[in-house]
Amino acid sequence: MKKIGLLPRLILGIILGIIIGIVSKGAGQFVVVRLLATFSKIFGGFLGFVIPLIIIGFVAPGIADLGKRAGKMLGITAGIAYCSAVVAGFVAFFIGSAILPNVIKMGEISGASDLNLNPFFNIEMGAVMGVMTALVLAFVLGIGMASLESKKLFFVMKDFQLIIEKVVKYVLIPGIPIHIAGVFAKLSASGEIFSTIKAFSFVYALIIPLQIGYVLVQYGIAHLVSKKNPFKAIKNMLPAYFTALGTQSSAATIAVTLDCARKNDIEEDIVDFVIPLGATIHLAGDTITLVLASMGVMMLYGVTPTLGAMVPFIFMLGITMVAAPGIPGGGVMAALGLLKGMLGFAQPQLDLMIALHFAQDSFGTATNVTGDGAIAIIVDSIFKKYRGGAPKKAESVA
Repeated sequence: MKKIGLLPRLILGIILGIIIGIVSKGAGQFVVVRLLATFSKIFGGFLGFVIPLIIIGFVAPGIADLGKRAGKMLGITAGIAYCSAVVAGFVAFFIGSAILPNVIKMGEISGASDLNLNPFFNIEMGAVMGVMTALVLAFVLGIGMASLESKKLFFVMKDFQLIIEKVVKYVLIPGIPIHIAGVFAKLSASGEIFSTIKAFSFVYALIIPLQIGYVLVQYGIAHLVSKKNPFKAIKNMLPAYFTALGTQSSAATIAVTLDCARKNDIEEDIVDFVIPLGATIHLAGDTITLVLASMGVMMLYGVTPTLGAMVPFIFMLGITMVAAPGIPGGGVMAALGLLKGMLGFAQPQLDLMIALHFAQDSFGTATNVTGDGAIAIIVDSIFKKYRGGAPKKAESVA
């Protein structure tokens, strides 16, 4: 039997959680809700324990790996990817600031209830270190490893990264549908579910069109640099877009993205370098989701997302997205530390962010890989100007 994908499991978890919460409220019996709340509490505690490890495990080797392969092409590609994420974040913030306050009522979720929906017990799992401490340590280790000729620590950190990646892939991601079911069961039982779903729908109504619009902007910029027809270039990248919708993974879509990018008259060596690198460091689609979703969650809990709070978050998010893993949910997992450390999110807000992100992760991933094609065109044009040479393939999209 074919394995059920993550998105269907997440949707099923949300639906079951809502049904369990409504039925429990109607019956006046909350044993099942409290059992799910117990799982969610323990799972959330483990998530809090893992967050600093995720930051160190992905950010430190990511920075070191970039430094290890340093060169003009790497610097330009990484710089474009970072700028793309930051610009995407600010576009999302300003559009969200203009629209979300008109459709989301401030403080619709109070987090308080007269009902006993508390977990039966809890297992305390204190984090090894604070989130910002982990981020600073990751930068120090990453920059230090990049400057050392010895690769011993780098190989150790790569092994540690592999361990954390397996924890995310085989522990966190499989447990998330049950965790989210617990979150929505509690929201349903407390009567806050409909305001939450309403807010979610408004956020999604912004996220997906904005992601598609941002792809058009990226190829418009690529056109200004290369003079290539942006619509034909996007058409050539559509197989990668739709493949990413199914895989929910930039890394798993690399083979298709490479094939699509080659059709856009890009030199072979540029394609072979930029596309796999972009699958790891370019997550503009995730950035749009994380900024808009965090703003929506903040408003639900009665907090106004100000420019002063969001500017440093977006700049740091750009760095974190460059180092995020190209696996399903990698963007939100890497960003949990920033949400907690910079925006002050507690576990219930982090839970909602996970639900929001995973429910649209396919579209965010599709935006990421399609944008990789635009970056490849830009990098190719830059290096053709340096070299003064003609492209290796004659097929044109002009």
